[in-house]
Amino acid sequence: MNAKKIIDLSAQKYKSLAPTNRTLDQWVYDSLFNDMTRGVLLPGEKLIEATLCEKFQVSRTIIRQALHRLAELKIVNIVPNKGASVAAPTPEQAIEVFEVRRGLEAAIIRLLSKKIGAMDLQRLQERLLAEQTALNEQDLPRWAILAGGFHLALAQMTGNKLFQKLLFELLTQCTLIVALYETPGNSDCEHAEHVRLVELLSLQDAEGAVKVMDQHLFELQNRLNFSKVHSTQLK
Repeated sequence: MNAKKIIDLSAQKYKSLAPTNRTLDQWVYDSLFNDMTRGVLLPGEKLIEATLCEKFQVSRTIIRQALHRLAELKIVNIVPNKGASVAAPTPEQAIEVFEVRRGLEAAIIRLLSKKIGAMDLQRLQERLLAEQTALNEQDLPRWAILAGGFHLALAQMTGNKLFQKLLFELLTQCTLIVALYETPGNSDCEHAEHVRLVELLSLQDAEGAVKVMDQHLFELQNRLNFSKVHSTQLK
């Protein structure tokens, strides 16, 4: 099968997946976002407009709208006269993201500990069970999605939409940071920290939960190997 035929089939596949209840730029945005957060598109990888137009069978205007929205999340870099690429945060930027994230999640924990209810705790227990199942099945991609979802769930339970928005942006940036710099760690330990967090929240022990969360994030940051550079950055 020649290259042109492969591109045509790819375009048909993506076009057939385009939902009727989303605008085209939203569909392209969602598709690129998912590819970046799942590691299909890697940090530093170029996002060539002409290639994306063929892939999605849409105009350059649609592609540019989606790329600019992704740039607002700081997961795409757009350089005039050079084009767009998946963001590749520097070590300094990575440290800044984790510093802000630790402060934000501490504030989320303090607010949530004052208002968490029985239904919230049940939802968190269900999440912990799903995490444990993914670990038992050694489904690490699913574990990673659930682990991020756990943190977002805490923000959602506060009812503070700004907390939710800011944490979503930070978690998205952390996905790229981890893809670039993480040395494999112990997922069982991370899950144990989630379990301990829920226990402390059920006791409304805000400061105890904040301490566990801070250590949880510090250990994730500590696994980053800043001497490691992804090969796509060298191209």
